[in-house]
Amino acid sequence: LLSEQGCFIKGSKGNHFTPNCPVFINDTSKFPQSMILFKKADELIKWLDIQRQNEKTVGFVPTMGALHAGHMSLLKESKKENAITVCSIFVNPTQFNDPADFKKYPITVEADIEMLENSGCDVVFLPGVNEIYPGGIAAETKKYDLGHLEILLEGKYRPGHFQGVCLVVDKLLSIVNPDILYLGQKDYQQCMVISRLLHLTGKAKSIIIRICPTLRENNGLAMSSRNMRLSETERINAGIIYKCLLQLKTKLVPGRDLLLLKQAAERNLADAGFRTDYVEVADATTLAPVSDWDGKQQLVALIAAFLNEVRLIDNMIITE
Repeated sequence: LLSEQGCFIKGSKGNHFTPNCPVFINDTSKFPQSMILFKKADELIKWLDIQRQNEKTVGFVPTMGALHAGHMSLLKESKKENAITVCSIFVNPTQFNDPADFKKYPITVEADIEMLENSGCDVVFLPGVNEIYPGGIAAETKKYDLGHLEILLEGKYRPGHFQGVCLVVDKLLSIVNPDILYLGQKDYQQCMVISRLLHLTGKAKSIIIRICPTLRENNGLAMSSRNMRLSETERINAGIIYKCLLQLKTKLVPGRDLLLLKQAAERNLADAGFRTDYVEVADATTLAPVSDWDGKQQLVALIAAFLNEVRLIDNMIITE
C-alpha cells in the first residue's frame, strides 16, 4: 500500500497495484467500488486529465489525516455534486509553528484509508514531504499577502501558520485542480484565508469553495483530529467550549458590553481547567473584533484554548 511508485486500487475485488496508473486504470469499471491511491503528483495529474476529457467534475477534500465523521461529511457533500471525489492526506510540516505539536499530531493512515474506502471516496492522494516540497522546505520562500488575517486570532497566536497553510493548499490545488473545494466551518479563519489565497492566485476563477457545517460530539465538542489526543475525561470536559459559544449567542443583545460576555466565557473556561488564547466576537465577514453590537451586523464568536497540552478551536455564528 505504501510503495513509492505507481498506485494501488482498493476495491471489492482486492488490492491491485500498477506502476503505470494512467494506462491501467482508464476503465475502473473492472474494479467495482474501487478506490485509487496515488503517491506521485504527476500520476494523479495524468489520471485526472483523462477523467476531465469525459467532462467529469472533481471535488477535493484536503486533510491531514486522523479522519473522523466531520471529514466524511465533506466527502459526502462532494459525492453529491461531483463525478470524482479526491481526498488528500498530508501532515504539512510548514503550518506547525510548534515543532512539538507537529511530532504529536496523530497519524492513522491505515484507518484513514479504510474509512475513505467505506465512504465511497474515489481517489486518495498520499504524498510524502519530498513530493510536495521536492527542493526541501528551506527552499520554499513564497509569501502570501493575507492582510489582517495573518495578525489576529489564529494568525497572532500561531505566527507563520497561515503562510504554511497557503503554501501547501496552493500546491495541492495546482495538482488536483478541482471544480469544487470542500472545507469545514470549524476552521473559520482558515476558510477565509484559503478564500483569499484563491483570489491572490487567480484560482477563484475556476474553483468554487463549499464551506460545510461543523459536526459535533454529543456534548457539543467540535469534531477534530486533535480530539484523539484527549482522554475520555478531557473529551467530556471539553464540551464547555460549545457551552460558552451558546452563552455568547443567547446573551447577545444590541448595546450590551461584549467585553463582559467574553470575560464571563474566559472565566468559565478557566474554571474548567482551560488556558485560553482568546475568546473573541468579530464581524463574520472580516473577522474585525466588535466591541458594540448594533443588532444588524453579522457576528461570529471564536474560541481557542488549551486543555492540558491539546489546543482546541471552535466558533459559532451568533446572530442567526
